[in-house]
Amino acid sequence: MTEQHDANLPSTDSQQSNESIDDVKTSGNNFSKKRIAEVWNNATSRFMQLLPLEQVAQRLVKQLSVSEAQVAEILQTVRAELPTTEALLIGKPQAGKSSIVRGLTGVSAEIVGQGYRPHTQHTERYAYPSNDLPLLIFTDTVGLGDVYQEQKAIIQELINDLQKESRGARILILTVKINDFAVDSLRQIAKELRHKYPDIPCLLAVTCLHEVYPPATADHPTYPPDYQEVKRAFAAIEQAFSGVCDRSIMIDFTLEEDGYTPVFYGLEALRDTLADLLPEAESQAIYQLLDRSAGEQIGNLYRDVGRRYMLAFAIMAATLAAVPLPLATMPVLTALQVSMVGLLGKLYGQTLTPSQAGGLVSAIAGGFLAKAIARELIKFIPGFGSVIAASWAAAYTWSLGEGACVYFGDLMGGKKPDPKKIQSVMQVAFESAKERFKGIKR
Repeated sequence: MTEQHDANLPSTDSQQSNESIDDVKTSGNNFSKKRIAEVWNNATSRFMQLLPLEQVAQRLVKQLSVSEAQVAEILQTVRAELPTTEALLIGKPQAGKSSIVRGLTGVSAEIVGQGYRPHTQHTERYAYPSNDLPLLIFTDTVGLGDVYQEQKAIIQELINDLQKESRGARILILTVKINDFAVDSLRQIAKELRHKYPDIPCLLAVTCLHEVYPPATADHPTYPPDYQEVKRAFAAIEQAFSGVCDRSIMIDFTLEEDGYTPVFYGLEALRDTLADLLPEAESQAIYQLLDRSAGEQIGNLYRDVGRRYMLAFAIMAATLAAVPLPLATMPVLTALQVSMVGLLGKLYGQTLTPSQAGGLVSAIAGGFLAKAIARELIKFIPGFGSVIAASWAAAYTWSLGEGACVYFGDLMGGKKPDPKKIQSVMQVAFESAKERFKGIKR
């Protein structure tokens, strides 16, 4: 858990993003794309000789793009509405703290390890799903040993952290392996924190139950375990923390390769206990994360934020497309859409260069480009051609934003973006957006 991770997209994430873009690109019809590219390049070259469109695009995008300050303001507004829970995990190394993070978030062990970042000398912090919009914040004590001087330093750092004003709920989670009875240092830390902050609930989580199962036990029993070895050890640890903790539970969160089922043994008990100790809003958020697809919940949250300025880009695109000059506005529209995708990437913690954002637009757009050229030609029809092109450009820009959100959401969840899923989302979004933007005028 000591491996550092840059939440703003490290080089490994950039490689994953680029590989995913390549995968999406290969899903299309190569011949059609080649033909479209030839038409596009030839048309663009001719118009670039007549008009300084590159300079126009740069100026327009600079004027109309949502600034980082505006994005920060949107995030701040949404963050203020989130039911965020901060869990302070206190326990020795290998006591199951990262396993609790995995159980509550559903992310892989590798992602958890990379996601922790140094917070103070003796603590590290992991925000889920991101630092910008966290639903769960885990503060993990590291280097917890038996030296009293170290205990004092850890206690002081935690006290300093708890003194800071927090909008969300807080809870202390003490993790102890079921066969570890050298808990004096942990008890001392918890006792001092409870004395200073009695209103912060404290949960004792006894972990690694399988290490005291009877010989030849191959799997978890029905929860809770009825083995005497487990009951005796659990009772002894509960007694050691008598008067310190509000509640205590038994859990055993293992890895898939360990062969125990379920992998997160006692997860429902942890969920219910947290719900009892936390305020209603925060406990409901945890229930939703565990009872429904966490990826879907987080994806909806981020898309809701993204839509706050996708609409602005769609209207900008309609305004540009209403210019009654076939194909002349296409480079500017493309620059605008590249800017939108780049900003959506930032929202999801994926920093893309303009060229990478342009490559992603080309990759996820697929067959929409052919339709775009066809719609531009409608401008030759007197009277209503520009209005049709404007409404279509708004709908296409909106659907492109929806597709980008799916792409970035998959990356955030550690998944490989699915080209078919992206195309399906774009098609549905496009059809509904056409109705939404029908008749839009400049």
